[in-house]
Amino acid sequence: MSTQPPDDYQLPQAVRERIPRYRRVLLNLVIVPFLAAIIPLLILAVVNYQQDSDSYLSENRYELTRLLSSTKRSLQFAIEERRALLSLIARTKSHVELGDESHLKATLRDLRETFGDFVDLGLVTSSGRQSCYVGPYKLQGTNYAQEDWFQEVSLRGVYVSDVFLGHRKFPHFVIAVTRELEDGDFYVLRATIDTELLDRQFFSLDLAENIDAFVVNQQGILQTRSAFYGDVLSNSGLTIPPNLREQEIIRELGQQKNRLLTVGFSYVEGTPFVLVTAMNSLPPFQHWLQKRYDVFFFLIVSVIGILIVVYWRSKRIVTRLREADTERARAYHHIEYTNKMATLGRLAAGVAHEINNPLAIINEKAGLLKDITGSIPDFPKKDKFIGIADSICTSVERCSRVTHRLLGFGRRMDLSKEQIDLESLMNDVLEFQRTEAAHRDITVNLDVAEDVPVIESDRGQLQQVFLNLINNASSAVQDGGRIDIVIRHPNPNEVSIAIKDNGSGIPPEDLAHIFEPFYSTKGEAGTGLGLSITREIVEKLGGIIEVESEVGKGSRFTVNLPIEKVQ
Repeated sequence: MSTQPPDDYQLPQAVRERIPRYRRVLLNLVIVPFLAAIIPLLILAVVNYQQDSDSYLSENRYELTRLLSSTKRSLQFAIEERRALLSLIARTKSHVELGDESHLKATLRDLRETFGDFVDLGLVTSSGRQSCYVGPYKLQGTNYAQEDWFQEVSLRGVYVSDVFLGHRKFPHFVIAVTRELEDGDFYVLRATIDTELLDRQFFSLDLAENIDAFVVNQQGILQTRSAFYGDVLSNSGLTIPPNLREQEIIRELGQQKNRLLTVGFSYVEGTPFVLVTAMNSLPPFQHWLQKRYDVFFFLIVSVIGILIVVYWRSKRIVTRLREADTERARAYHHIEYTNKMATLGRLAAGVAHEINNPLAIINEKAGLLKDITGSIPDFPKKDKFIGIADSICTSVERCSRVTHRLLGFGRRMDLSKEQIDLESLMNDVLEFQRTEAAHRDITVNLDVAEDVPVIESDRGQLQQVFLNLINNASSAVQDGGRIDIVIRHPNPNEVSIAIKDNGSGIPPEDLAHIFEPFYSTKGEAGTGLGLSITREIVEKLGGIIEVESEVGKGSRFTVNLPIEKVQ
């Protein structure tokens, strides 16, 4: 009797409910050890990143502070030196001497030879009129009484202007000092200074590409050229801190003009100038990656390595668990199915025995009646009577064949090879489908090539294989469908049996799994064991089974079996 369960057998509910657990078990087995291993590494990386970021930002601030302090001292000294020199000239030379054009020219010449950045000199009276002027412009007699700079120098005694273009359209600024006379009157000594004085303070710094230093006024207008913000007298867009006269200020400006800027401000005492230093910093994370590449690389490699090891090990555990559950379920299934088949086999044997005995008596009696009728020469309607007896004998023979096939399917399916005519075997299998095929108007065609030889195999198990495949094809087609069975002899060592239907077909995502245990495309109507057991039988007989399918066009299952002729 067969030990293979049919397709429509349902697994016990408790076994079916355990199958979806495997994905959750695998997920838990992967996540928990992975997190336990990776969290300390992540904490280490976060701490290292935080420390590196703090250190990096502190280094940037220190660099800007150092640059501010050194550059401010240099710039303030250069301006103060020229202001002090003008004050010295105003105090050591008399008003008459400074009012003499030739003497004033000699003084300007000496200043240019010493410093090189003085553009002109002018003597302005307390009324605001320029009484004496030497330089490139025609400013003799110009009245500055209403100018802001004249008002400021009159009150404070010293004045340093913003950078402006002036008549020659090149940037410069003005330093002016006053000298009080004994009679209470005063005069102003005014000098124009080339902005080269300011630029020279930055040429010697040898700044890196990511650092800029420049001067702005209180409104943020550039007094020197900036690598980050543009040319002289353009608006930098920077907002000058209000309390800048008391302290140096370092600010993180964030992303500006495609740069992540840290900017330092420092007021240049005695001038309207603000010294600015700017650093185009890397984002802390990018800096950490560059400087701590080994840490980051170790972290990534560790994460990948741990994940691979944990997943591989967890997958093996879950696979073994699933295999154990599958084997247990299959064994349970086989045991129950075997018991049913054993009961069916005993019932079939008993029924066949009880039917065969009356059939034997009917056959003997029909034969006896035929003999008696034939021995009486003048028996009325002799030919009709003999025909009826022959019909009875034919029906008895047909019933015998049915009981014989029933006993064949009920035998135990131990591997027992014998010579098999595939056409005859397939006709026996189709006998079980003829009623359903006729009821559903399904056309079944059997095409056997003339050169197909007799093979050596197990009859009962082949019957089980083909019956299962034909049942599946019948389930796949609609009423009025078609099933084609083609038997060929493709090479000297094997035969090929193809069972093709024009049914719904199998989706590609299901095609790769149809031979897996418990995988079914029939929903609640199937257990997913039919094709798995079919392939197991075919492989045990030394053959292979293949499938081709296209959704909407049907499927074709091909079984290739060895011939293995008896020696």
